Amino acid sequence: MSTQRSYTSPTGLAGLAMVVLLTGCAVGPDYKRPDVPLPAAYPGAAGGSATAQPAALAADWWKLYNDATLNDLVAGALQNNTDLHRAVAQIDEAQAVLDEASSTLFPELDLGASSSRSRSSTLNAQPLPSNVPVISNSNRLALSTSFELDFWGKLRRASQAARAQVLSSHYARDVIALSVAGTTTQSYFTLRALDAQIAVTRDILKSRDESLAVIKNRAASGLASDLDVNQAQVARADASLQLRDLQRQRALMEHQLGLLTGKLDLKVATGDVMTLPMPSLPPVGLPSTLLQRRPDVQQAEQALIAANAEIGVSRAAQFPTFSLTGDFGGQSAKLSNILKSGARIWSVGLNGLMPIFDAGKYAARTRQAEAVQRQAVAGYEKTVQTAFKDVADALTNVEQTNAAATDIQSKVKAARNVLRLSKLRYDAGYSAYLDVLDAQRTANSAELALVQNRQQQLIYSVDLMKALGGGWSANQAAPMARR
Repeated sequence: MSTQRSYTSPTGLAGLAMVVLLTGCAVGPDYKRPDVPLPAAYPGAAGGSATAQPAALAADWWKLYNDATLNDLVAGALQNNTDLHRAVAQIDEAQAVLDEASSTLFPELDLGASSSRSRSSTLNAQPLPSNVPVISNSNRLALSTSFELDFWGKLRRASQAARAQVLSSHYARDVIALSVAGTTTQSYFTLRALDAQIAVTRDILKSRDESLAVIKNRAASGLASDLDVNQAQVARADASLQLRDLQRQRALMEHQLGLLTGKLDLKVATGDVMTLPMPSLPPVGLPSTLLQRRPDVQQAEQALIAANAEIGVSRAAQFPTFSLTGDFGGQSAKLSNILKSGARIWSVGLNGLMPIFDAGKYAARTRQAEAVQRQAVAGYEKTVQTAFKDVADALTNVEQTNAAATDIQSKVKAARNVLRLSKLRYDAGYSAYLDVLDAQRTANSAELALVQNRQQQLIYSVDLMKALGGGWSANQAAPMARR
C-alpha cells in the first residue's frame, strides 16, 4: 500500500490568495450623496443673476478692490497665519493615516536573523545519543510574511475612510484660507472706515473749535450768553471724545490685522474707505452649484463618505478573517552554510478566524458606525442649508446697503444745508444756538453714516464672495481626489 502526498508551492498559495482577494465582496453600503432639496433660486436674487454654471471667482478675489496694501496684508495672512499652519499639519497627518491604511492591502515582508550556541545536559535520565554533540550551534536567516486577505472588503473600506479624511483635511484648509482672507479683507475695510470717520470727526472738531471761538467773541461783545458758550464747549468736548474713541478702535483693528498676518508690530498707513472701488460682483448661480464650489460643503461630504465606509469596516469584523503566512530562508549549524540548498527552509499557511460568541460586541460596533453615519448625513444637510442661507443673506445685505446709499447721500446733503441755514439764522439773531447744535449733531451723524454705509457695502461684498466659495472651484480639488 502506498501513500501519495501532495504539496502546494508557495506560488500556488499566493495565486489562490489573490483569487480569493479579488473575488471578495466589500460589505457595507456604497456611498450615495444625500438629496438635499433646495429652492430653485435665492430669495431676493436679481432677475437674470442666476446661471446654471458656477460663477468663476479668482483665487485672489481680494485684488478686485485694487488696493496694494490690502493685497500685501492678505498675502501675509495666507503665508503666516497659524491656523493655516495647523491645517497644513493636519493634512500631513491625514495623509500618513491613509498611507498606513493603504499598506494593509499588501503583504508585510520581514527579514529575521538569529544565531545561538547551546549546551545540552549529559546527566539527564535519557542520555544524549552518541552522534549528538553536547554543544551545538544554530544560525537562521529567513524572510517571513503575514497578509490578511481582504475577502469582505474591511481593509478597502478602511482605506476609503482614510482617503475621505485626507480630502476632508484639504477642504478644511480651503475653508480656513477663505475665512482668513475674508476676515483680513473685512478688517482692513473696517480700518479704512475708521480712518474716514477720524478724518470727518477731525473736521467736525475743527469746526467746533472755530464755533467756540466765535461764540466767546460774541459773548465778550454782549451778543451771546454764557449758555451759548457752555453749549459750544460741550459740543466741542463731544467731538474730541468721539475722535479719541475712533482712534482707540483703529489701534485695536490694527492689532487684529497684525495677529491675522503674523506681524504683531504691524503699522498700516492711513487711507480712506471712500476711495476703494466697489467691484462688480459675480452672478450667484443656481443654489445646487454650492455643492461643487463651497469647500465647507465638500468637507462635510467627505466626512459623510468616511462615516459610510466605517460601516463596512464594522460589518466585516463579524465575518471570518483569513490570513496568509509564510517563511523562506536557511538554517544551519555553521553560518557559512546558511545559504546552501541543503539549509533551505520554508513554510506556508492559510489561517482562518471567525467569531462564534461575542455577546453582541461586533453588532453593537456596527450600530455605532451606522449612528455616526446618520449624524454625518445631518451635518451635511445642515452645511448645505447654511450655505444657501449665507448666499441669501449676503444678497439681501448687498442689495439693501446699495439701495440705502442714495438715501444717505440725500440725507448728508440736506443736513449740510440745514447746518448752513441754522448758522445764518443764529448769526442774524432769529434762533437760539441750540438749533445750531442740533443741526451740527444731525450733520455729524449723516457724515458718519455715509462712511459706515460704504464700509458695509464693501464688507457685504466680501460676505457674498465667501458665501459663493470664492477662490475655490471643483477643478482645483485636493491632489488625493485625482489619484
